[in-house]
Amino acid sequence: MTTTEHLHVGGKDDALEQRLDDELTAFNAEATGAGVPEGLTVSVTDGAGELVGGLTAYVWGGLCAIDMLWVRADQRHAGWGGRLLRAAEDEAVRRGCTDLAVSSYTFQAPGFYVRHGFRETGRIPGVPGGHADVCLHKSIGEGIGT
Repeated sequence: MTTTEHLHVGGKDDALEQRLDDELTAFNAEATGAGVPEGLTVSVTDGAGELVGGLTAYVWGGLCAIDMLWVRADQRHAGWGGRLLRAAEDEAVRRGCTDLAVSSYTFQAPGFYVRHGFRETGRIPGVPGGHADVCLHKSIGEGIGT
């Protein structure tokens, strides 16, 4: 490091996040030939147009990675989580994916994903605050595990 470089530590930096995303996306696309990740979203609204639940994910290189799945408290246990997940899986298969991946804390819903055909592939114990981060995977498409 020369005397002109400066190391900065700070809070959320949207510009830095965007730059890193752009740089890593370009590197990954070149290194793998898998192209650029595409977003995938699924949502459901009630009769008043209010959000009942939703799912965000990205598709890249045959993988559909789920970022977030949420259902409004008054609609939980009404089957919306499973319907959102199935819709995302169907769309992922349509886009050529063979795998689904998700991470869920132990206080969230790893059991939900297991009930939907995922298997635990790893666990980071103790985060956050004595819980664990559970990594899950499911093979999909072309008759595999669907």
